[in-house]
Amino acid sequence: MSHRHYFHLDHAGHSITVGVRSGHTPEVELLVDGKPVGYRHRHGTEATVLTGELASDPAQPFEVRVSRLRHGARAPVCTLELDGRELPMPERPLAPGPVGGR
Repeated sequence: MSHRHYFHLDHAGHSITVGVRSGHTPEVELLVDGKPVGYRHRHGTEATVLTGELASDPAQPFEVRVSRLRHGARAPVCTLELDGRELPMPERPLAPGPVGGR
């Protein structure tokens, strides 16, 4: 059985959202300003990292790390690394849509 989780942060006028479906084959989707920019679908993984970029001048690259993805693990944890800082991304109660809606 899989569980869906959503994490969200606003930074410098940009919206960063991570959708996670945990379980036997976890899926992680990264959206910036509502547009998909990264996706991972891996069997048997505990954690995954996705990279993205905020469209600014100059562009700001960032990394999102999601851990505790395995079936039976505690709820996933999502961290944003931007400008040399690690920021915990709070879980968002309202789901923006299905993860991996491909």
